[in-house]
Formats: sequence, structure tokens, C-alpha cells
Amino acid sequence: GSMTFLATGLYEEIKKMQGLEVLDTFDRSKSPEENMDLRRKALLMDLFITGTNALTEGGLLVNLDMIGNRACAINFGPKHVVVLVGRNKIVSELDDALYRVKNYAGPANAMRLDKKTPCVKTSYCEDCKSPDRICNVWTITEKSFPKGRIRVVLINQDLGL
Repeated sequence: GSMTFLATGLYEEIKKMQGLEVLDTFDRSKSPEENMDLRRKALLMDLFITGTNALTEGGLLVNLDMIGNRACAINFGPKHVVVLVGRNKIVSELDDALYRVKNYAGPANAMRLDKKTPCVKTSYCEDCKSPDRICNVWTITEKSFPKGRIRVVLINQDLGL
């Protein structure tokens, strides 16, 4: 789940709104199967709100996902996508984005999720083959199609991993 989205408080506010169907993929009481079904259903929603692992100064969104549901949603599926980006995720160029994802966001998320991967111990990517590996699906999004489908919101705070 998006730590940036949670940190903004927007998620809790949206859940309080009447007349909206909110898919709660943050609910730890649901089974893995239920959460997977919710992630699939999210691909057909009107709006998908997410964070990103990195945003280059040139506008590339760079993400590395465990399942790929965020990657799919950003690039195809929901009618509208809002990507929330804390200033800590903005980097100069693609190489910096890839480095940030592999050597900060990936290990930090593995730690947060209590995974048994080498990066949890070393704090940087070991390109492991662990069954607990969360780094499986890379995406680099250069443009939105159709135009305007993806909106990037820059937040002048350090938010998320």
C-alpha cells in the first residue's frame, strides 16, 4: 500500500465520504485471497490513488512492485489515476530513480512488511531470489494515455518511502 497516500490523511477522509465505494486494501483482517480480489477490482474503478517510488525531474514515474497491481493501474485500467509524490521521491534522472528504488524504497518496504530478504539486513538490494522478494515488476511511465488520465500531485513534504 501507498505510505504516501496514508501519510497525507486523504485516505481516512475519503473513507468517511458518503456515496463512494472505497476498496480497503490496507485492511489486514482480510485474507490474502480477499486482498488480491480487491486489487483486481481496483483496476476497474473510476479513480485509483497511489504513490510512486520515484519521479525524475523530466517526468518519468519509476516503480517497482511485488504484484504489479499499481503498475497495471497507473498504466491501464482505472478511468483516472492520481499519483501523490513527496519531495523526497524527486530525483534528477532515470539512473538516480533506479538507484533510489533498489537501494532505499525496496529495502525499506521489505522491512516494513517484515519480509525475510537479504536487503532487510543490508539495507540495499542484493538482487535476491528469496520467496519473500517484493521487487518483481518494474515500470517506467513516460506519458499518460489518454492525455490527462494520470495526474501527478507534488507535495512539498517528505512523504512515504
